[in-house]
Amino acid sequence: MTRRLETVVVPGGAGYVGAVLVPQLLAAGYRVRVLDLFIYGREALAAVGGHPRLELIEGDVRDPATVTETLRGADAVIHLACISNDPSVELDPDLSKSVNLDSFGPFVRAAKAAGVRRFIFASSGSVYGVSDSPQVTEDHPLVPVSLYNRYKAACEPLLFAEQSPAFTTVAVRPATICGYSPRQRLDLTVNILTNHAVNTGKITVFGGVQMRPNLHMQDMVDLYCLLLEVPDERIAGQIFNAGYQNFSVAETAEVIRKVVREELPGKGEIEIVTTPSDDIRSYRINSDKIQRVLGFVPRHTIEDGARDLIRAFQAGKLPDSMSDVRYSNIKTMKAVHLK
Repeated sequence: MTRRLETVVVPGGAGYVGAVLVPQLLAAGYRVRVLDLFIYGREALAAVGGHPRLELIEGDVRDPATVTETLRGADAVIHLACISNDPSVELDPDLSKSVNLDSFGPFVRAAKAAGVRRFIFASSGSVYGVSDSPQVTEDHPLVPVSLYNRYKAACEPLLFAEQSPAFTTVAVRPATICGYSPRQRLDLTVNILTNHAVNTGKITVFGGVQMRPNLHMQDMVDLYCLLLEVPDERIAGQIFNAGYQNFSVAETAEVIRKVVREELPGKGEIEIVTTPSDDIRSYRINSDKIQRVLGFVPRHTIEDGARDLIRAFQAGKLPDSMSDVRYSNIKTMKAVHLK
């Protein structure tokens, strides 16, 4: 019987996924310690601000003293911290390497030394790069085509090198996340297309034939919570794909147009314009393993993600969505001059 994990450290817990995950962890009874630079602000966690089981530490995953202090007394880590997406990483490759790769091994070893019993790493489905295989399982060769993909792929063996009976390690390779978050990103496929459809009446598709796997935010968060609960032996040293719908970008645009028509019938015709793209990333992922081993089956679709966003727009939760830099990782990175 695995003893319950009580204190969970979430590096990057004020980001797009963390802003939904942290409140759910608190609701499930965990003590949560977030380590984040808060370059997107603290507003993402405002709904749980002051919670008696929440501790916010403003600090850098690259700073050993901060990491040691953050990990004291922790039972588990859900490691989300990184400079996320290809353009943001390419903006300053040296910075990105220091955050996304160089800091990771020391963080894992510090967690193990601190007595952390479970380490969950958010890798990426994009490590597969370009593949026309209809069944991209966890055993598929990794062909990262960007620095972001390469760093994620390089972190996985650093994690598994520390696997031991007392230190359970697991990596998740998520599809592209979609849907609403208090720390909203509008630079991800479904979210971009929904924003443009709602607020300009036009969807621009770059390329269109590229395949992209998708996963709804709520399913991503539910999976992280599940990974805190299952017995060690079911996940120790394992890699799991986590995706649901594999659609081309053009197919996704058609789905978004249909949802917007249903939700906003007075909007009128939504035009889809296709332009060339030099983005060669194209892959689909097979998530049979996680269903087989953990019984995890996503319950939400990209249609649900689009509806979530439409309702957020209607509620005034996403003001200035076409211009505010906070919705874009690359624009925010340029604005804050992180070093």
